[in-house]
Amino acid sequence: MIRSIRLNQPGGPEALRAEMIDLPPAGPGELRIRHAAAGVNYVDVYHRTGLYPLPAFPAVIGVEAAGVVEEVGAGVSGFTVGDRVAWAGLPVGGYAEARLLPAERAIRLPDGVEAVTAASLLLRGITAHMLLTRVRPLGPGDTLLVHAAAGGLGLVLTQWAKSLGATVIGTVGSPDKADIARAHGLDHAILYREADFVAETRALTDGRGVDLVVDGIGGDTLRRSLDAARAFGMVASVGQAGGPIPALDVADLGPRRSLCLSRPSVFGYMTDLATYRTAASVVLDWVAVGALRVGPVACLPLEAAAEAHRLLEGRGAGGALVLTP
Repeated sequence: MIRSIRLNQPGGPEALRAEMIDLPPAGPGELRIRHAAAGVNYVDVYHRTGLYPLPAFPAVIGVEAAGVVEEVGAGVSGFTVGDRVAWAGLPVGGYAEARLLPAERAIRLPDGVEAVTAASLLLRGITAHMLLTRVRPLGPGDTLLVHAAAGGLGLVLTQWAKSLGATVIGTVGSPDKADIARAHGLDHAILYREADFVAETRALTDGRGVDLVVDGIGGDTLRRSLDAARAFGMVASVGQAGGPIPALDVADLGPRRSLCLSRPSVFGYMTDLATYRTAASVVLDWVAVGALRVGPVACLPLEAAAEAHRLLEGRGAGGALVLTP
């Protein structure tokens, strides 16, 4: 028996219940992984509420974690008991002491990268890889606007874009969060509760607008982000923490604005095994050599999963949230 947080039906944070469950031995092609840390991401909220349907109930949600291999199934090569590994993506199963995982989804942790660090940024790092190498590659002279710049994804995107030579503008909710984002390389912080981020972005770019906007907020923020992008710029919608994705008329993208709108899915990106393994290895290798720094991480016990969701939805956490079994 292992401890887990199970979801028996969609609902609020209170729907996440601590339960003991049976976990069978590793089957062919599988690893049994003992989790040391599990990341908490906004997609977990979407799974919990039913916005993104799960295959079946009851379910153990969670889309990234790190730990130690404790059993190797038949036909698996390249892993031994005791190996330190991380994983991200589907199938869900992070909110538990242990899980069974297809061995091909396990990524070996480099020396010096702790489990909490990996669980706090692996999925966000792969998302940044998707956005900045596939969706809209950035380079010297380019500009990026990232919403929630002090959040887990925002801090990773800021560092990655800066390493490419781009200028990064970010929206934040408080002066403290602005300080966090600047400490990770943000060039310009916009306090969105006090200033119009579109007007500020235009002013910072001499009226031109940015080359890429990354929006995980949704709602009216996505609609207004179109006005912050330059002609022939890109707006990438990667979430809806602040409200549903609005219906947009294609005519809103051009010809007057001549914009590109992308709705990329990191889970779709990770479906290709080679892409997933390459992106995950790049992220963890960068962490290992100090090229990608983890931001603030709040660690909560596994049983506090509901509280973690309340913090996430209330935007009460700057940085990442991690559950520690």
